[in-house]
Amino acid sequence: MKERERYDHQTLHEERKYGFYWYHWLWLVARPVLIVLAAAVLLAGIALTGWESVSDKYFKPVDINDERPIAFVVESGSSLTSVTNKLEEQGLIRNRSVLKYMMDFQGLSQKIQTGEYALTKAMTLSEIIQQLTSGDGGALTRKITIIPGWTIEDIADYLVKNGVADSREAFLAACNDRETYGKYYYIDEIIKTASVAQRRYLLEGYLAPDTYEIFTTASLDNVMQKLVSQVEANFSAEFHERAEELGMSMDNVITLASMIEKEAKREDFAKVSAIFHNRLETNMTLGSDVTIKYYTHSQKMALSSDEINVSSPYNTYQNRGLPPGPICSPSRDAIRAALYPDETFVKEKYLYFCSTSPSEGTLHFSKTLKEHEAAVAIYRPLWEAYDKERGV
Repeated sequence: MKERERYDHQTLHEERKYGFYWYHWLWLVARPVLIVLAAAVLLAGIALTGWESVSDKYFKPVDINDERPIAFVVESGSSLTSVTNKLEEQGLIRNRSVLKYMMDFQGLSQKIQTGEYALTKAMTLSEIIQQLTSGDGGALTRKITIIPGWTIEDIADYLVKNGVADSREAFLAACNDRETYGKYYYIDEIIKTASVAQRRYLLEGYLAPDTYEIFTTASLDNVMQKLVSQVEANFSAEFHERAEELGMSMDNVITLASMIEKEAKREDFAKVSAIFHNRLETNMTLGSDVTIKYYTHSQKMALSSDEINVSSPYNTYQNRGLPPGPICSPSRDAIRAALYPDETFVKEKYLYFCSTSPSEGTLHFSKTLKEHEAAVAIYRPLWEAYDKERGV
């Protein structure tokens, strides 16, 4: 029994001895490997953190969520330095030096192509480099010009002719889109008025005349919104204050300005404005041919009695006050004239005017109806001859 116990004790001692040695040996081998792996993971973490910090600061897009195209022009003879400086100034890259070094390293510094490009703040440096070095240099923007005095229908024809609008019908329908353009406060104010139902087009008078630079790929809606938003730029804070002094809404002013635009040349804007203001003040009808022409599409200088008696809210011979809305897109000069009529003509109470030379657009002004009728008798034959010559 004792011999057996001695044997078991010796066996257990040897197992513990050699088992400990085996585990000890394994630890001695694994320990440096684990230390190296842990150090590698730690260094990788530090490197990754450092790279993310560097990437955020220098390499990542300026704004990954901003896909709006920004026109970027590379002019002939531009150096890499000038191009990278301009990219940084326009907020398209985070650091001009990084882009310059990348292009130098890739041997692309001499391969930037002249032209106009649509870049975004969501683009990576590699995408910008690819665009600038492999683009065809073709123009991505073009200019359109809306002329003061054009109606919605004139603008429709122009935009269709220049490929901005696919069809006249689509454009005219868009000009009555309350949901899309009601977000502009001055259009929303029109929508709330009773006269909105009498208007031919909601946006008449609110596609501001100007020269615009647009992307060749711009949608019709983008172009229209650009024209509508320009109205506020033309109608300054000073104009708003002056309109309030006169007790006029912004729409009243633009409507009156559109009539002035159609009735006179710029040098006579303020005088015609004074006559309209004097008539409004004395509760006379405005008696304007151009509002009837807007409704009937007539091109005549000498309107017939049937045209003058046409039943329409735009007939300012029959209806007192302003027509339901603008009859064209007025210039800023016409808007100013609507707000600042000629003071002398206002004080001296001029109430009438008529055309003298149709081809030159000159006007004759009168204070009394008798004087006006005498002037019309003199000049009407010229109007009729002008109409006959043009076949209208």
